[in-house]
Amino acid sequence: MTASGCVTVHGELEVVPAATRSEAAQALKAFTTAYNAADKAYDPALDADRVTGSLGAINQAGLKARQKIDPDGNTNHQPLELTDASYVIPKKAGWPRWFLADTDSNRDQDSGKQDTRWLLAFVKSGPGAGWKAAYLSVVTPDQLPGFAKDGDGRAEPVAADSTELALAPEDLGTQYTGYLQKGTPDAFAPGSATSVWRDARLNTRRAGFSYQYVDQPLNSGAFAPLALATDDGGALVFFSSKHFERQTAAEGLRPTVDPDVEALLTGEVQSTLTKERVSSQLAYVPKKGAGAGKVIVLNRLPGLTAAKGS
Repeated sequence: MTASGCVTVHGELEVVPAATRSEAAQALKAFTTAYNAADKAYDPALDADRVTGSLGAINQAGLKARQKIDPDGNTNHQPLELTDASYVIPKKAGWPRWFLADTDSNRDQDSGKQDTRWLLAFVKSGPGAGWKAAYLSVVTPDQLPGFAKDGDGRAEPVAADSTELALAPEDLGTQYTGYLQKGTPDAFAPGSATSVWRDARLNTRRAGFSYQYVDQPLNSGAFAPLALATDDGGALVFFSSKHFERQTAAEGLRPTVDPDVEALLTGEVQSTLTKERVSSQLAYVPKKGAGAGKVIVLNRLPGLTAAKGS
């Protein structure tokens, strides 16, 4: 068998659904089981093979920190339940392949909480790899646009370098972190993850302390953006970024180190404390030339992944 024959056999050149619905349901079940086991024991090893990308970085660091704080495990563990699942499965050639699970969780069942949907993007990096959850976003049902469908009723993925959108998916991380740093380009609609967050950072005040922020895109590998076409010509895009917050104290003062920060701390905090966070975003990107053309960040999920003192 020739090398090209092997490629064809494994489906790298053929446009096929990323997964069957049964396979997608099994992936969601395996993730939920592993997530609950890891959360109950505060043991990152128990779900390390079920997460990747920004969700993996946040999940693994969070469990590592909580394990140090509570080595006996999570005495308040409440199992996560993901029900009423529907699967958005695009057709594509090559790897990685991915699909979206749109689920209802039991995390909003307390009286007075707004109904939300948990959107999990699962990625499979190659023929012999397992499905791993790379992105999680929590949104209200009315935030979700309708998805475009092809002739077979399948969702349509959007290329990372698409020129049909106000911003290409592969450029979102760079443009977003540039906006947070400089306020330009003015490509993002006002909101809690854009203008409100930027203003809050600019206006952080505490006597005797100064704050610096550095933002970096995460665009490749397990952190690559994932995009689905919407029925209005736009796209729903998951993308990742990394954010540093450095706190410097005046002479005689010392930054406060919370237990969750101390659990991930390297070095000794004397006058500075730098926190590193990974963040995943879900954004609606309109098609080029549509209306105001602003990207709407629908959800932002950040998590502390490291800390350094000096």
